[in-house]
Amino acid sequence: MSERVEIGGLDVSEGLHDLVRDEIAPGTGVEPEAFWRSLADIVRDLGPKNRALLERRGRLQARIDTWHEERAAQPIDPAEYRAFLESIGYLPPVGNEFQIDTANVDDEIAWIAGPQLVVPVDNARYALNAANARWGSLYDALYGTDVIAREEGSPESGPRSGGIDPARARRVIAWTNDFLDEAIPLAEGSHADVTAYALCESGAGDDDDADDEAGGGDTAEGAGVRLVAVLADGPQTGLADAAQFAGYREHSGQLSCVLLENHRLHVELHIDRTHAIGKLSRAGVRDVVLEAAVTTIEDCEDAVSAVDAEDKTRVYRNWLGLMKGTLEAAFTKGGREVVRRLAPDRAYRAPGGGTVVLPGRSLMLVRNVGIHMYTDAVLDGNGSEIPEGFLDAMVTVLAARHDLDGRGPLANSRKGSVYIVKPKLHGPEEVAATVELFERVEDALGLARDAIKIGIMDEERRTTVNLAECIRAAKSRVIFINTGFLDRTGDEIHTSMEAGPVIPKTEMKAARWIAAYEDWNVDVGLAAGLAGRAQIGKGMWAAPDAMADMMAQKIDHPRAGANTAWVPSPTAATLHAIHYHRENVAERQSEIARRGRTRLGRADLDDILSVPLLAGRNLPPEEIRSELENNAQGILGYVVRWVGQGVGCSKVPDIGDVALMEDRATLRISSQHIANWLRHGVIDEAQVRATFERMAAVVDRQNAGDPAYRPMAPDTGASIEFQAALELVFKGAGQPNGYTEWILHRRRREAKAARARSE
Repeated sequence: MSERVEIGGLDVSEGLHDLVRDEIAPGTGVEPEAFWRSLADIVRDLGPKNRALLERRGRLQARIDTWHEERAAQPIDPAEYRAFLESIGYLPPVGNEFQIDTANVDDEIAWIAGPQLVVPVDNARYALNAANARWGSLYDALYGTDVIAREEGSPESGPRSGGIDPARARRVIAWTNDFLDEAIPLAEGSHADVTAYALCESGAGDDDDADDEAGGGDTAEGAGVRLVAVLADGPQTGLADAAQFAGYREHSGQLSCVLLENHRLHVELHIDRTHAIGKLSRAGVRDVVLEAAVTTIEDCEDAVSAVDAEDKTRVYRNWLGLMKGTLEAAFTKGGREVVRRLAPDRAYRAPGGGTVVLPGRSLMLVRNVGIHMYTDAVLDGNGSEIPEGFLDAMVTVLAARHDLDGRGPLANSRKGSVYIVKPKLHGPEEVAATVELFERVEDALGLARDAIKIGIMDEERRTTVNLAECIRAAKSRVIFINTGFLDRTGDEIHTSMEAGPVIPKTEMKAARWIAAYEDWNVDVGLAAGLAGRAQIGKGMWAAPDAMADMMAQKIDHPRAGANTAWVPSPTAATLHAIHYHRENVAERQSEIARRGRTRLGRADLDDILSVPLLAGRNLPPEEIRSELENNAQGILGYVVRWVGQGVGCSKVPDIGDVALMEDRATLRISSQHIANWLRHGVIDEAQVRATFERMAAVVDRQNAGDPAYRPMAPDTGASIEFQAALELVFKGAGQPNGYTEWILHRRRREAKAARARSE
């Protein structure tokens, strides 16, 4: 066990204590002992409330279980079910209409619709990649993915790394020109016909108001430049909307970069006729760079495997580096040493004179853990673990003081806010408790009231059905509601565990409740006034290599009125940004808000409360076998990395060897699904054990090339990872809310101890 330090009435892990004392607190004006003393006060005052909230979860679940058991799989009458949930307080009364009044929100959240990344903050390289994914090469994204079908024999390398296929590069350029025609059209002709982009002086009467808004400063009327495009047959034209020209750069007297804008997102045209790619473009455009991941969630929760003080210290140190602007990651790539740092801001000359400066990085939010997690990184005066979310809030906000106070070289929030995403909240009581925690943290760390903002993950059933009241409870802080449909599905299964066997997991996305849930989130958010103040988000695209499918399907998110949605990589962010050029989300939100929630085809509460049961339907044995194998393989594929290697989120091959992004949410679904079918006799224990034994060999094969991997078969009884997977299933029905964290944490610590003994 690591050394401990007693300070401020707490027993703190030495490494964490030293991090706060030596790296986080200096320069903030907060003394380390005062920091720990404030945390001790918070634990003393709010700790009992936290326990009471968790106990209330358990009581409500027990009442729901009993209600279903007494009906013995009879059809559920919606009115009766709703009345029951109201009677036990699961559905409290709904108050009058209201509007949020959150202030000091950065434009990336309030006004700019675009992709959002979620990244494990314990991995410095990944954390930096995501933060720097504010800008991404469209040429690279198209060339390196399946958006444009690859012809046989085409090289795999990107268009700027050598060894390019000119034919494929020309197809990329053509695709990009079609996109530019759509998003930023010329007054005449096509971008494909442009032989040169150039600047000319603005004539008297030109409208420069838009340029001034973009940061051009005060200029005399008629001054400045405008963008012209020389077409192949000789004539010149301009943009159909001249206000979309936002800035430019020159190099050696030549135009080298054109900055364009559409739907508040920016596009850069990089011009260099001497470049290998520029030579293939009529206009000499060597690259088109899109403003992509506008926001990034640096994750301390589902994406990480942080089970002890050592892990938490690494998480906090990386977040501190992001807030100070000093985080670095050194690694070898392509045979050379690379040091990755946060990208600087991007400067341009404004068309009307002066300078335009745009952020070079995503606006970073941080996701803390849920209220159900406790940690021994800090023990209270009685030697008991404290709520981990209390520690997260205090440490991540203290680290963010470096950004708020402007001491670092690179700014994150320009409005003086700290953005904390709070997962797995159950209803308005728990949101209110989180607001109280944030108030106490603000007081302890010398921040103005409401400086800490909250992103509410709409991923638990009791939050969904009470979403308006959840928002009301944080109406001066809320900057985000997001449909985390993966966790939400896990909670759906667990909440109705006793109602009967649920439909196959593969059918769940088409279930009545989930479509209603997705619509409800947008409708409630707009009714509460989130437009122009907060994000309404949608969940993850889980197949990072299936970008053609993503491009075909994920446009449904902005069309649904969501101004952000999760993507699995910087490349995916660049491609998903195109959807926000194609869809004006602000206009779409206005249209939805005008129609209201009662219009045909939108959600009501009974839709959301419909339980996805088989309802007497008999599944063929081969379908049951396939579903069980799919779930078991997914569980094992994820658990071997989480428990065995401490990887919280990664690409995991599915049973068909297709790489999917897996985290604890997907694990929660799969383990709860098997637990549900076991509970109701669709499958039996022997069948489950035999399936896991077969799938262990499959997962071993899929990981055979990983030198750090420890095979499970043939001696699965000695494999900590295999036993953890079985425990998640066989004890799944008894895990509060179906969460996987407690089993994973205990097994990971067991694996770390075993590895330490072997070394």
